[in-house]
Amino acid sequence: MIGQFEQILSAIIVFIIMLGMGASLSPTDYVRALKKPKALGIGLACQFGVMPLLGYILITLLPLTEAIAIGVLIMACMPGGTTSNMFTYFAKGNLALSILMTVSSTVSGVILIPIIISLYAASLDLTIPRENIVITLVLLLVPVAIGTAIRLVNETAARTTETVGSMLGILFIVFLIVAWVPRNWNFLQSMSIATYFAAVVLGLAGIIIGYLIALVLKLNSRDARTVGLETGLQNGPLAFGIIAFTFSGEQQQSYMAVPALYSVVILLVASTATFYFRQIDSK
Repeated sequence: MIGQFEQILSAIIVFIIMLGMGASLSPTDYVRALKKPKALGIGLACQFGVMPLLGYILITLLPLTEAIAIGVLIMACMPGGTTSNMFTYFAKGNLALSILMTVSSTVSGVILIPIIISLYAASLDLTIPRENIVITLVLLLVPVAIGTAIRLVNETAARTTETVGSMLGILFIVFLIVAWVPRNWNFLQSMSIATYFAAVVLGLAGIIIGYLIALVLKLNSRDARTVGLETGLQNGPLAFGIIAFTFSGEQQQSYMAVPALYSVVILLVASTATFYFRQIDSK
């Protein structure tokens, strides 16, 4: 469980990250995407189709407690995170597509995430307060809108805001390691292998499946690796923030377990995928 200071700090970090997302795109970028919608459509379908289904399968097959299962489902239904843009750049993917997918999945997620979570939660007989999630997501649209406004007013300020937001995505992992992990160390030691397995497989399988689907649907290599990274690299800070402001009490740490573990592990998973993609190019 996180304290009041960590909740406030988490809210500030998530706000700035979402601000950076908004600053990364101008309205003309959305128009440009609509002219070439295939890659974007495949990416969003993987984001809100493949990942929630993957989370559902993991919950169904693995012996997870209800609280851990809720954490898996929320993590699986999140939009793309800003770290995917960084890894797409290093993997020599399509950076413009990556940024567009991240922002588009975040904005459309305000409508899609509560619906998808409700459907899967009902199927799994899990209780999740949908209203709280809706309120949190709507509030997070405010910094996205502000970021877009900054982009329209001042291009230089927008680039700075985007860079800061992307860096905070990494710093959030440091925040988890420094603040959340030590405080909940005994709890982490008591977690089952199935919980760790779910946290690792969610990101790893997401990247692989997204990449393969994109190739099968005949996207070029750069776009396919972009879709793969965008699919597997979910917005951990957003999941953490939703859980922090939706749930309370002793079980809060159980809800946060998978998002926290996922956020830490995904850096290693994404780095391995990036190395693989660069090896393909070198050959």
